[in-house]
Amino acid sequence: MNYKSLLFKFLFIITLFHESTSHARSIDPLQGLEALRKGFADTTDFSAEITQEKQLSIMKRTMTTTGAVRFKKPDIFFMEIKPPYSSRLLLRDNIIEQSNGKDNNKNRIVLPPEQSLKQWFSKLTTPFTKIPDGVDLRADLTASNYTLYILPLKKGMVKELAITFQTDGIIKKIVINEQNGDKTTMTFSKFRKNTGFSENDLNF
Repeated sequence: MNYKSLLFKFLFIITLFHESTSHARSIDPLQGLEALRKGFADTTDFSAEITQEKQLSIMKRTMTTTGAVRFKKPDIFFMEIKPPYSSRLLLRDNIIEQSNGKDNNKNRIVLPPEQSLKQWFSKLTTPFTKIPDGVDLRADLTASNYTLYILPLKKGMVKELAITFQTDGIIKKIVINEQNGDKTTMTFSKFRKNTGFSENDLNF
């Protein structure tokens, strides 16, 4: 037998196996939601470094930035972006406070109650038997990574939110599609859980 031919066949089979195991497949949305709930069951806080890509529909451009995020249950999320696009964002439940640029321009946004962090995390305390009211869900599974797509049924700032995570609750990526056509993609690295930081570490 031609050993070179045998080697090519072996590599071809390995390639096919890799592609088949890494290909995303649709799963029951409740299965994805339960995976998220179980992954976050023991999470009290987390921090991570991020790379953020923001596609602006009006300007037809993409801005790439780096920074860090912190989260503390039940309803606090903090994000800081490094220069040259310096900004800070603090989400407390359904209220977003933003500070942008060298002039420290501030902005405040109130999200609909059904999009609040506290409401969502309160729903993650017990097993899901049906899709929560007010949203539509889709889910898929790629190898050991779940992606849950959350689509609010009522019109607000967010059109769709997609979160990719592992079974242990480590977040890999969050994609936010807004009603105005803007799209934000956050890729996470150096993810750390349950380090016990206080609210003073989340000051705006």
